[in-house]
Amino acid sequence: MPDSNSMNNSDSSFPILARIESPDDLRELDEDELPELASELRDFLLQSLSKTGGHLASGLGSVEITIALHYLFDTPKDRLIWDVGHQCYPHKILTGRRDQMAGLRQKGGLSGFPKITESEYDHFGAGHSSTSISAALGMAIAAKSQGLDNKTVAIIGDGGMTAGMAYEALNHGGAIDTDLLVILNDNEMSISPNVGAMSKYLSSIWSGKIYSSLRSGSKKVLKRIPSAWELARRAEEHVKGMVTPGTLFEELGFSYFGPIDGHNLADLLSLIRNLQKLSGPRMLHIVTRKGKGYAPAEADACKFHGVGPFDPETGIVKPSGKTGMQSYTNIFSDWLVAKGQQDSRLHAITPAMREGSGLVRFSAELPERYHDVGIAEQHSVTLAAGMACEGLKPVVAIYSTFLQRAYDQFIHDVAVQNLDVTFAIDRAGIVGADGATHTGNFDIAFSRCIPNVILMAPADGEEMFSLLNTAYQYPGPAMVRYPRDSVAQPATVNIDDCVEIGRALQTRKGKRAALLVFGSLYNLAMPIAEELDLSLVNMRFIKPLDEGLITTLAADHDYLITLEDASIVGGAGSAVLEYLSDQGIRTALLRLGLDDYFPSQGSREQVLEEYGLDPVSIRKTIADFIRP
Repeated sequence: MPDSNSMNNSDSSFPILARIESPDDLRELDEDELPELASELRDFLLQSLSKTGGHLASGLGSVEITIALHYLFDTPKDRLIWDVGHQCYPHKILTGRRDQMAGLRQKGGLSGFPKITESEYDHFGAGHSSTSISAALGMAIAAKSQGLDNKTVAIIGDGGMTAGMAYEALNHGGAIDTDLLVILNDNEMSISPNVGAMSKYLSSIWSGKIYSSLRSGSKKVLKRIPSAWELARRAEEHVKGMVTPGTLFEELGFSYFGPIDGHNLADLLSLIRNLQKLSGPRMLHIVTRKGKGYAPAEADACKFHGVGPFDPETGIVKPSGKTGMQSYTNIFSDWLVAKGQQDSRLHAITPAMREGSGLVRFSAELPERYHDVGIAEQHSVTLAAGMACEGLKPVVAIYSTFLQRAYDQFIHDVAVQNLDVTFAIDRAGIVGADGATHTGNFDIAFSRCIPNVILMAPADGEEMFSLLNTAYQYPGPAMVRYPRDSVAQPATVNIDDCVEIGRALQTRKGKRAALLVFGSLYNLAMPIAEELDLSLVNMRFIKPLDEGLITTLAADHDYLITLEDASIVGGAGSAVLEYLSDQGIRTALLRLGLDDYFPSQGSREQVLEEYGLDPVSIRKTIADFIRP
């Protein structure tokens, strides 16, 4: 393993990698140098991410396919479209961004995902899953329409293939004559040596000129004899279906090749060269190993999927938590297990985010009531609706930014029917290092306009329990939003404690101005209220608002200020403003929240500061607002 301090261009630990400033340099290498490049790239990735953290396991598994694609295709003229982007770090390193990897996912540094404003080699931004085939198909259609000869390749993982959008794109792409290559990077499946050898042999035949010519020529002849053509077509599909899992893709109109070992560069290069000579929609199925080449990641790919800084020698992740603090996610996990043990009607649903959403304990202790539906947010919500129709009490644990993908199902299948579904909305507000695609800015704005829904935001860990209880007891759609952040560990919790719906809590009486806080920024606001002698209110409910208290505060104060970790446009402050306007109450109102632009990346604290939501900025903004 190379020394972690030796990572510059002249570093003798990376003699081949140090020569590559762009894919043009990569294509100057002899083919027999590529395996050593793969080894160097893996070591560089390991050393770099041990300092910055990031999506390690996926990147380690995609080294060979990244090298092969940039080696054989004329990038950036040819388009490589990465799905999600967890596996794009080798791509970034080979496309001139190696020396910027030290700033990965940090403020002012490289994005953790493909980003069209970052590089000419990033042709489509990513962050959410299962978009690559649709985007690549659109680009392929555009190239054909404009008479261009650039090629388009979509790279999608087996996880991304659990989403319906991928099949919508395949269904369309297979029905039109478009030059598109889809790489299915399967990192869960294993191939036995015999099956792998046979598959490799057949793939070599099927992608070669002789087979393609025979198949093309046979089509021309046999199509003149409909019954013979149909017999030949079915025979081909049945023979291929016996030895490969590709029948589904063939039926969708894609020529299917594989599966092959995605870490064997010689095989990859040979097969992709053959596929480049073919036209139409094609799918290459490769099998890779998450964490390839790093034993701790191979042993626990889930742990090293998204990881903080760690010791590369031992694989031990450096602690990042604060003493006496606990994440909101862990508090939700404790509540879910306790409530699930109390009520057998509770079923927990997650769209492929068991670890991130805090469902590990529940899945282990109550597995028969745990449902991971894959990357299928729309299905997760309608599944919950179906459960609720039959008397169960489903809890959907979902990131704010991922709930956006199921908006129609949320409205049509849950809210319109006023079904008893609890939504635990994690990563609400500023997330930080994952940037704009994962920031939960919009859940307040897009949910408070929907009838039958109640929406809550806890100020601390103990209140998290009581608001989750309230949501669970509410006989309709109920949402609890909470950030990716830590809070003081709850001292006492009661699994049955609830809060009166729509009732805020005034915790301090001040003069002239009242500060209404929605959610986790409450603790940050307390010392500001003390210093400026403000009345302080923990609003707790965004919908319904405590309208009576707002009316009283408006009568008793010259100024009202709202504070939220969410979009100002359509947010909780807007709800207060709408109420005051509807009632004809004239009060000076200052709304503090996330302004109308997408955030940059950085730590949660840095991004809050960017929006003026750090303690110093909040204090100054309020002081200027209430100054006589």
